[in-house]
Amino acid sequence: MEIAIIADDTRKELMIQFCIAYCGVLSKHNICATAKTASVLSDATGLHVETLLLGSHGGEQQITSRISCNEIDVLLYFRSSTPKTEFDEAEYNLLRMCDVHNIPFATNIATAEVIIHALERGDLDWREIVNPHSEYNRRKRASTRL
Repeated sequence: MEIAIIADDTRKELMIQFCIAYCGVLSKHNICATAKTASVLSDATGLHVETLLLGSHGGEQQITSRISCNEIDVLLYFRSSTPKTEFDEAEYNLLRMCDVHNIPFATNIATAEVIIHALERGDLDWREIVNPHSEYNRRKRASTRL
């Protein structure tokens, strides 16, 4: 599966602890993240993480674009619980695209745990039908042919 991870600065430590706890599950999947998140995630866990742009410089839009093309299977978004003073159009579009394309997403630690356990059990394997060209799904099909 293709997993995108975003973490606001105030939630980076929580994201790191979560990813350390579920490193075994995450290591079986392809991960992409916005630049700063990718850096701290890779350093803390040793996981290979595809690095996108900084969130404020288009990283969220890159993930939104991939979601709209069904290239992302799961979004883990560790966002700040502090109310924003301004409307965040990039965040709105990101979450709206998840709704439009039926992409499971978490915006807090509780939902992230539910999704990670679903990944581990195979409950999200239906995404293989929607995203048959992902690297994860190509590897899985190749291993079943052997």
